[in-house]
Amino acid sequence: MQNASFKPVEPKEIKTTCAYCGVGCGISATINNIDERTIMVRGDKLHPSNYGRLCSKGTALADTLTLDDRLLHPIYKGEQISWNKAIKETSDHFSAIIEQHGPDAVAFYVSGQLLTEDYYVANKLMKGFIGSSNIDTNSRLCMASPTVAHKRAFGSDTVPGCYDDIDHAELIILTGSNTAWCHPIIFQRIKKAKENNPALKVVVIDPRKTDTCAIADLHLPIQSGTDAYLFNGLLAHLSKQGQLNFEYIEQHVEGFSHAITSAIETTPNITKVANICGLAEADVATFYQWFTQTENIISAYSQGINQSSSGTDKVNAIINLHLATGRIGKIGAGPFSLTGQPNAMGGREVGGLANQLAAHMDFTEDNINRVSRFWQSDHVSSSQGLKAVDLFDAIEAGKVKAVWIMATSPVDSLPNANQVKAALEKCEFVAVSDCMQHTDTTQYADMLLPALGWGEKDGTVTNSERRISRQRAILPPPGEAKPDWWIITQVAKAMGFEQSFPYQSAHEIFNEHAQLSAFENTLDKNDPLLKKRDFNISSLATLSAQQYDDLMPIQWPVTSVSPQGTKRMFEDGHYFTPTGKAQMIAIEPRLPEARLSDEFPLILNTGRIRDQWHTMTRTALAPQLNNHKAEPFIELHPSDAQHFNIDDGCLVLTSSAYGEMIARAEVTDSQKPGHLFIPMHWTEQLSSKGRVGALVNPVTDPYSGQPESKHTPATIKLYRPQWFGFLLSRRALNIESVQYVVKIRGQKFYRYELAAESMIDDLSVWARTLLCDNQKAETEWVEYSDIKHRKYRGARFVSDMLESCLFISPSLDLPTRGWLAELFNKSSIELDERLAMLSGSPPAGREDCGKTVCACFGVGENTLKSAIKTQGLSSVKAIGECLNAGTNCGSCIPELETLLSHE
Repeated sequence: MQNASFKPVEPKEIKTTCAYCGVGCGISATINNIDERTIMVRGDKLHPSNYGRLCSKGTALADTLTLDDRLLHPIYKGEQISWNKAIKETSDHFSAIIEQHGPDAVAFYVSGQLLTEDYYVANKLMKGFIGSSNIDTNSRLCMASPTVAHKRAFGSDTVPGCYDDIDHAELIILTGSNTAWCHPIIFQRIKKAKENNPALKVVVIDPRKTDTCAIADLHLPIQSGTDAYLFNGLLAHLSKQGQLNFEYIEQHVEGFSHAITSAIETTPNITKVANICGLAEADVATFYQWFTQTENIISAYSQGINQSSSGTDKVNAIINLHLATGRIGKIGAGPFSLTGQPNAMGGREVGGLANQLAAHMDFTEDNINRVSRFWQSDHVSSSQGLKAVDLFDAIEAGKVKAVWIMATSPVDSLPNANQVKAALEKCEFVAVSDCMQHTDTTQYADMLLPALGWGEKDGTVTNSERRISRQRAILPPPGEAKPDWWIITQVAKAMGFEQSFPYQSAHEIFNEHAQLSAFENTLDKNDPLLKKRDFNISSLATLSAQQYDDLMPIQWPVTSVSPQGTKRMFEDGHYFTPTGKAQMIAIEPRLPEARLSDEFPLILNTGRIRDQWHTMTRTALAPQLNNHKAEPFIELHPSDAQHFNIDDGCLVLTSSAYGEMIARAEVTDSQKPGHLFIPMHWTEQLSSKGRVGALVNPVTDPYSGQPESKHTPATIKLYRPQWFGFLLSRRALNIESVQYVVKIRGQKFYRYELAAESMIDDLSVWARTLLCDNQKAETEWVEYSDIKHRKYRGARFVSDMLESCLFISPSLDLPTRGWLAELFNKSSIELDERLAMLSGSPPAGREDCGKTVCACFGVGENTLKSAIKTQGLSSVKAIGECLNAGTNCGSCIPELETLLSHE
């Protein structure tokens, strides 16, 4: 079975969900040509997560469906094999290691890119039948701290609120979140709410001044890692001002006195908070005053809070504020975790984390017995397994001897990533399920198992507001690619568990998942207010195949009491703790464990950029997403740039105690002095030296196991190669003997940014060898060489079309790329254009469009500047009417506003 639910149809709209962040946007896809895998994508206007809006990444999904570099057949030790052999080899390796070393000698490392049904069978196989809890997920890197904090406070991993609350809030706090870039549709919803309600205030808490600050009434550029001091201080301030809701506390909260005592002891006044957090005292006072005076408050937090050695405590410090004031379970109020991945929530529902069992159950004796009876297995694991960082440490130590990695690349995303490489090199057996053949992780695999990608998968995902949505197949499976659930099921059968893995469709798995959520999950008859488990979708447990296909987006719980789903949790003030009361947690704030030194005096922070996703295996396939930020870059403050003799645009070598990388300098006062920012996206597949995961320290939160990706001591220095260059080619090239290579996909070409540490003896011979390896009679080669000044320009033409061109210089004095890229759209290159190429300057009257600002419509910075100046454009609306920029997802609007202010 490849994808039982896929039925080729006449062109019509298919409703599905986006492949990227946890907003969970609905998509309407129309098939243009099944054989050519071409579709048209637009936002689903009826989906309540986005009401038709899509960000630049979602808009470009149709351009990511190419089969270039797809893994289409099982491969074992470099040789293509049949599925039967792949399943047998995988199951035999796992079974042999389990028999010899026990179940804890094997592990799964899974992903928020999996669908819930895939996740369910993976967790069931590992925890229910292999009998180990060594299954963890890359969601450990983004959502583990909120999971633990929710459980400590609510007795369950429950997100209380929903997106609709944004429309009713009077104060929205965005902390540790560049919402404008990482959750653009939520950002646009906040922006719209602010337009509809001018009284709505937005506070952004972030060391960086990001595009999110464009809608901020107050930006608090907090010192890295001091968030808990700020929130504890606010709790102490509320207490002193008599602004606590003692009626709510008395009826619904425990732990109040200890939490208040700790807050007052650690942060007794605004002055101390301001000093510790590196903030102006007046700004702290303003923030505290707004919180004190406002009833409807949303505190939305993301990776800047979570990815910390004290991330759990930071989340609980936020939750404490809402419990102490009763601002939870109400319209327009509550703590809100902005999820990173499209199905991080679904993974948490099924037990994808090593410290969960299944269906939001922990490893208690009752729960273990309950799951054992439901799965009819005597081998259900009884304790937590290894969390992500510890898991790969155990692989390197030889304790875990076989690992199955699904839909993720830990060689890039985990901290101290070079150690992950070393671990996989030592591992006896590495299986990788992926849709892409060449990643930084697949190169270490003994077994490659071809999985379906977005557009081919069928199942469900759950977004940040607990909303379950269908992801439907748009295109048929390519080659021999299979659903992840199918691959796992076949391996489970081959390992001897056939009776327990009979699935023939994602629908069957979903029903079992829903049944487990409902199993022995009813109210206590003796105390109807005492709740059992929060995750309950019992009303979806008997869906027919057609009902499953037709399932509309719905928020859990979905029960007989709430058959249409549940918008908000805790409206009745009762929680999932043994007493039914929420728990305030006494927080003693602590600074990041990794401290600065003379050797590493700067704080390295990592994160996402607007138009790329994770390791770019999908987004980098869409040319329009590659121009806004084309290379790995490092943001640093002008004072640090001056101190380290670094100019804007030059290459910088960044290093920590764990590794090093090279990135392009962006000198900006949006950074705090002493702070660096580098995106997480680039891999060795796209950048020879751009893997920031190799630098990140592996310190983790003691409660959640989530790594501290926002605070690594680092240092920088100018990277001094002998020459710089770039190359445009219609063909993908393998460029050797060049230390810095970044590969960028364009519309009809590949672009390579280059730098090398030694000069090439004969640039002409090297260029011709690289670009003319398949010389044809119609090929024409033109070049300019200045040996004295070590400058070189060369171009290859085939039938008057530009096939490739190369530019090299000992300095950064190189031609702009935009006008050269446009030449690849032409069927014939004129003489003046050829001469211009050799001169390194655009032809007379030709303007380079500049770096892309609006990815949706491909509008460049120079085009925008020219239009603003020549046509007198004075508003974002006017720019949109003239050039379309900013009229789709709106992600570029902050940059448009900046351009307007500077012109």
